[in-house]
Amino acid sequence: MQEISRRDFLRISALAAGGAALGACHEGRGGPQEPPVFEPTARVAAARGYDLYGMTREALEDIGGIEQVVHPGETVFIKPNMVTLPWAQYSDRFSIGECTKPEVIIAVAEECLKAGATEVIVGDASHMPVLEWEYATTLDGSTNLAAEAERLSSQYEGNMRVASLEVDSPAWVEVPSRTYLGVIAISSLVAHADRVISIPVAKTHAWAQLTLSLKNFIGVTPLERYARWVDPGYWDRGMAFDHGSTRSIAAIYLDIVDAVKPDLAVVDFSIGVEGDGPSVGPDNGSTVDMRGRLGSWLVLASTDIVAADATAARIMSHDVDAVTQLRMAYEMGLGEINESLIEIVGERLRDLQVEWDPARLRNQLGYSPTVAPACALARQLAHRLG
Repeated sequence: MQEISRRDFLRISALAAGGAALGACHEGRGGPQEPPVFEPTARVAAARGYDLYGMTREALEDIGGIEQVVHPGETVFIKPNMVTLPWAQYSDRFSIGECTKPEVIIAVAEECLKAGATEVIVGDASHMPVLEWEYATTLDGSTNLAAEAERLSSQYEGNMRVASLEVDSPAWVEVPSRTYLGVIAISSLVAHADRVISIPVAKTHAWAQLTLSLKNFIGVTPLERYARWVDPGYWDRGMAFDHGSTRSIAAIYLDIVDAVKPDLAVVDFSIGVEGDGPSVGPDNGSTVDMRGRLGSWLVLASTDIVAADATAARIMSHDVDAVTQLRMAYEMGLGEINESLIEIVGERLRDLQVEWDPARLRNQLGYSPTVAPACALARQLAHRLG
């Protein structure tokens, strides 16, 4: 039986009352009408366990299999959250929850190749132009995304590769935006892909409340156009895009989502970040290992990425109606957020919900519209590429 929030209960009760009143008007011509039955409009699969490869495949199977999304001959773009991958060579950014676990990405990529995808591209544009994918290592340290791209490409007819979007994008495609920007440039690897999959790690965010499947798409934009160089040494979109409110920044990445129309979301709920994420530190967020909170790790999957994020928010003990990006996404028609209309397969929502500290929000810091000049980025690129 589906759990129903108070808000949905009142809405459905009002509709049912209206139906009953209408039926009363027709008594004598068939008698009172039955109250309407509301069927779920979105499905979210939830898989628990300790094997991220197996859990990911189980979640995909529970939504009908990757074959429902990816077809033979198609190109697939996978967008993970690799926000701090540039520093993974110095410290493990995966076991503290900052980045999507490679195990989840590898499992999804292999399923896409099994389904006949011609090419699977795993890409991100983090805080540096060049990402060193060999440092995107699995939690057990046995392999990494660069090595797995080679292995999977040798085993299947299709090809898998990793891409640093800043340097590997053949072009930048402008998509419409209803914001002050007018248009937003995104990587052609995303814009021209047949299928787009978002694989975030569950985190709260000091400027966006949550960073999940939707917020993930801020990372397909070019640093050259939308970032500023920040000492001691990284490129920051937070100083160029309007982060003055949760609404202003959501309007930007939701316009990207509206243009791209992602086909699938897979949420990594193994080790994430609570509090003032998206990174971990004394004045930032803290690591959450779901084995300690839930008793196991968790993976969510859905072809409705808004429903996936709304379900993730509820698992993180957030009020969906109070999460700006989710309310905006629903109003834009990008997906479902109503709990009563989201079917959860494999688990019950109330058995998954855990305590998760919200972000305190720092939007009062505002932003600067001044974007770093292209020549500065060119110098940094030259330095990084040697």
